[in-house]
Parts: sequence; C-alpha cells; structure tokens
Amino acid sequence: MPLLDTDRELTKDSYYAATAARGAAFAPLSGSTRCDVAIVGGGLAGLSAAIELRRQGLDVVLLEAREIGFGASGRNGGQAIHGLACDQDVIEAQLGLEDARRVWQMSIEALDLIRSRIAEFAIDCDWQDGYLGLATSAGKGRALAEWADRIDTVYGYPLTRVAPADVGRWIASPRFHSGIHDPRSGHLHPLKYTLGLARAAAAAGVRLYEGTPVSALQPGPEPLLRTPVGDVRARHVLLAGNVYLQGLAPALAPRIMPVGTYIACSETLDPARADALIPSRSAVCDTDFVLDYFRPTPDHRMLYGGRVSYSTVTPGDLAESMRQRMVKTFPQLSDVKIRYAWGGFVDISMNRAPDFGRLAGSANVYYLQGFSGHGLALTGLAGRLVAEAIGGNASRFDVFARLKHRPFPGGALLRTPALVLGMAWYRLRDMLG
Repeated sequence: MPLLDTDRELTKDSYYAATAARGAAFAPLSGSTRCDVAIVGGGLAGLSAAIELRRQGLDVVLLEAREIGFGASGRNGGQAIHGLACDQDVIEAQLGLEDARRVWQMSIEALDLIRSRIAEFAIDCDWQDGYLGLATSAGKGRALAEWADRIDTVYGYPLTRVAPADVGRWIASPRFHSGIHDPRSGHLHPLKYTLGLARAAAAAGVRLYEGTPVSALQPGPEPLLRTPVGDVRARHVLLAGNVYLQGLAPALAPRIMPVGTYIACSETLDPARADALIPSRSAVCDTDFVLDYFRPTPDHRMLYGGRVSYSTVTPGDLAESMRQRMVKTFPQLSDVKIRYAWGGFVDISMNRAPDFGRLAGSANVYYLQGFSGHGLALTGLAGRLVAEAIGGNASRFDVFARLKHRPFPGGALLRTPALVLGMAWYRLRDMLG
C-alpha cells in the first residue's frame, strides 16, 4: 500500500485530528498557473518557507497532495527540542567546530521562531515551556551529564542537571536515573500550529491548493510541476514532501528511509493525578537510541510515543502495545485506558542529520528532508533558510547543504531489511544499558 494511503489509515484515530478545527478546505488547483516559487508539501517546512517568501514580496504557490498537515507535521509527538536528531559530534566531524556552533545556534533560533510565530499570528496551539531529557541507567546518566557539560562549555547553552536524588521531584516514575531540564524547549499541539501557519500564509497571499498531488517535475530555467488537475511553472521550486514525494525526485529517495512512528493518548485523568506525573508539565524523552517520548496535554491526558517500525509494517493491537509502554514508565496508570492511538511515517537519514540542498543540475530546485523525527522546530528554521537562499543570501542554507549524506545500503529491495537488522542491534544495546 502506498505510504499516503497507509498514513490515511493510521491517522484515523488521532488525538490531534479530534481536537483541532480545520475550517474550510483549500480548493485543488485548476488549470495552469505561474509563480515565483512553487512549493510541494503542505507541512511545517513548506508553510514556513511560504510565509518567509511572501515577506520578500514573492508570488508563492503551495501544492499539497492531501490536506494541510497530513504528514508528520500534523501528528508528531509535539516536542520542540534544542539541537538536531544527530549529536553535535556528527556535525563537527563534517563542518568543523565553528560551523557546528552556527548549526547549534540556528537550532535554538528555531525554538524562538515557534514562539514568535505563535505570538505574531495568534495561533492557539497549547504551547508549554520545558523539556526533560532522562537517562534510564547510571551509565547513560554519566553520558548525558558529560554531553550537557560539553554543550555548556563549548556551545554556551547551559542546562539544569537533574541528579539521581532529585529525579522524583521531576517525574513520578521508577524508570529513570538522572537527567537534564531545558526551559527554552517545550511542546505544543502540532496540528493546531500547522493549521495556524496555513491560515497565516493564506492571509499573506500564498496560494494554497489541497488535494493536488504533483505527478512530475520538469527541471529547467522555469521548472514545471504537473498535477492531475493542472500545472505550475515557477522560477524556483521547493520540494518539502519528505517521504511522500512518491518518486518525484528519484535521486533523493535513497538518502532517506520511511520509519513508522506511533503515539497513544490516554483517557482524561483527574487533574491532580495528571499533574503529579510530571509536575513541571515538561515534554520528556529518554536517551535510549530507540526512545520513548511523552508529555501531558492541557486536558489532563498522557500522550505517549515510543513504538517504531523500520519495516513500514504497522504493529498489531497498537493501542494495547502503547498502553503497556506507558505503564512501564508510569505503573500507577495501569488502570487507565487508551482513548486514541495513531501513527505515520517520518523520514530519517543515515546519520540522522538533516538533508537540505539543491537537486543536482538544477540550481533553482531546492529540497528539505531528513529531519529524522526531530523536525517540529527545525522545519520552521529550514523554511526560513531556503527562503533566504531563494532571496539571494544562501550563506546559512549552504552550511546545512555542505553536510554529506550516503544512501541507505541494500538498494531499493534490501535497504529496509538491512535497516531492520541494524535497529535490532540498537535495541539490544539499549537493553544492555
């Protein structure tokens, strides 16, 4: 089954879809049109770029195959966190320390950009300050503390340490040894935020079209995008569809893999009981390679993510398997039912670093992909950077574009089985501590 259809099935029982008002849909494209910039993908990266490009006075068309926020932008864990999905040493090894510091600082700019857009566009999306990174063993606790020390001394970003004796004040769970807290990171309702950006883009004059899948890209001085209902010719094109480009840019596909991610949301809890779980109401991630992530919602539920599928096969009995993961972290919730359970695909790169650039031989066709499950904040920054590049200042975009990416091994037929085997090793490593 194509990923677009699989995702449609997986997201039917989404807490976000049940609690966000979409409003009137944007009509599909009809006929032929021209513009300065055509964007493929109605998620956070595409919408962010569209808003920034309109600030430059450019005519922007955005094409979305399904509806705005259909992909990961509208159903992710809702956590906006400092840094990238890969560690900073990956960036340092490729770019050197000076540019690695620039990348880190841009990741913090991405957090500030969320707050500024919420304020500027009056987006009601349940923003909550605070992020807890927690280690599940003494060895991982030492590694986390060493990482935090280096982020402080080398990158100038201090984090609050959570000592073993203090963990109980931060989270009512027996699973964790120690951790860090970052008040500048946080969490929100991603679909409400995405829809808010879409309204802002439309109000600024972006032409948004839903239900308009792009079937072909013809590069050239003025690239042409073909759809079943019309076509768009533009001076610049941005591909922001990630794993949903459906063969539109074959050269990009081997550099990312679709990974299924799954989330559940509990029934409503008594407010005092809910508040006792994470008193600061922060978002939480553990530091395992195959991690769990969770957070409270404003209506006193526990939203819990943790299952992944590297084979693209959806786990059976998703709600119950997610409930068991939640209870492993919070045994006191053993009597609590799961009300929503959903999932979908994210794009990961081999080294978990973001993959931004231009198509080979097409200086006016840009792409943004490889957010690797850490894109809620970074997508906004990526849209800003590509808009800067299209506007004539590519200095910041090109820092990311210098990152080298290798295709996943095994080719089209074997790369998924190879990834499944590789991730089995990481799961074993997590279990061994």
